[in-house]
Amino acid sequence: MSTRWDIFCKVVDNFGDIGVAWRLARILATEHGLDVRLWVDDRSPLARIWPGVSTENGPQRVDAVNVWPWTEPFPEAEPGDVVIETFQCAIPESFLSAMAAKPVKPCWINLDYLSAESWVSGCHRLPSPHPRLPLIKYFYFPGFDDTTGGLLRERSLCEERTAFLGDREALERFWAWRGLAPLRGAELRVSLFCYPDAPVAELFDVWAGGTAAITGLMPEGEAAERARSALGQKVGSAQCIERGPARLKFVPFTDQRDFDRLLWACDINFVRGEDSFVRAQWAQRPFVWNIYPQGENAHWIKLHAFLDRFGAGLDVPQASAIRHLWRVWNGMVRPAELAQAWGDFLAHREGIGHHSQRWAEQLLRHEELAAGLVNFCADIGKFKVIV
Repeated sequence: MSTRWDIFCKVVDNFGDIGVAWRLARILATEHGLDVRLWVDDRSPLARIWPGVSTENGPQRVDAVNVWPWTEPFPEAEPGDVVIETFQCAIPESFLSAMAAKPVKPCWINLDYLSAESWVSGCHRLPSPHPRLPLIKYFYFPGFDDTTGGLLRERSLCEERTAFLGDREALERFWAWRGLAPLRGAELRVSLFCYPDAPVAELFDVWAGGTAAITGLMPEGEAAERARSALGQKVGSAQCIERGPARLKFVPFTDQRDFDRLLWACDINFVRGEDSFVRAQWAQRPFVWNIYPQGENAHWIKLHAFLDRFGAGLDVPQASAIRHLWRVWNGMVRPAELAQAWGDFLAHREGIGHHSQRWAEQLLRHEELAAGLVNFCADIGKFKVIV
């Protein structure tokens, strides 16, 4: 088995790309005992999602992962046995040359974006020879079945979730840290992690005009400031907005571990990008995905592909309720339909919740992404040619 791994990540979506790269690096290092070096061009977002990470520009070792700055010019470094470029981030030319100069070439992987589109399985694990250098890059796609690379998941994740939800005192401490009393009665608690263009203010207005007691928890950031402004609040002012039976509470941005607990504890989760999208599925709660926007609305195809896959097996009203709310939330349908979409989603929440549990159980039967990469690279290594 290969033991030294390099992972490259360029921060594009603030937390999505680095969130996936960091989670992969930690699992490889802590669960597979590999020597992992993570190269990242902007350490600030990583410091926000993981305690102990410094924003200083030198090398650092955190949770068994060696974090190195991706600077220009790129430092001289000997490549590991496996080199992973996340999301087509383009490895530096000097590092590629060093890879090509090794007698035994590294196993070079492009870990691509997660998608439920049908073409992904046909491209998963495909080789791509470099046009100039004696190197082969393999495309590796996360996914939702055995024809793809699976999803990232720590070995202890399910046990940690069960233990947390079964610990009343832990739950009360969790809510108290956010200034909330223990959950009582029929109140719904909803996490709101989204992009700035999501119609948060419109959703809050729907909540405020309804009869259900709902508390939304929104992490501080650009989206929160946009929501404050749309609701007539000064930037950085109100920490909690209350109207009728609805509350919108702005909470500090949290790290990956605490974010999991938030998803486990809430009744409904609005998530964005890729990393939190996957974590919402492991949380086994009803969720709404705010997909990363792309030019010419290419992301809508990706969203519908997942809806088709996720909705298989649901009855028509439940599948329609999910699809309608997701489409409004992502700007495919005018915000005026949000009241109807939210009402339908809420009416089918129990059934959607049961389906979310079954979906997670189905995903658990597939190979986990980091383990699959380890096995794939070990197989490729058996056939390496010494040049």
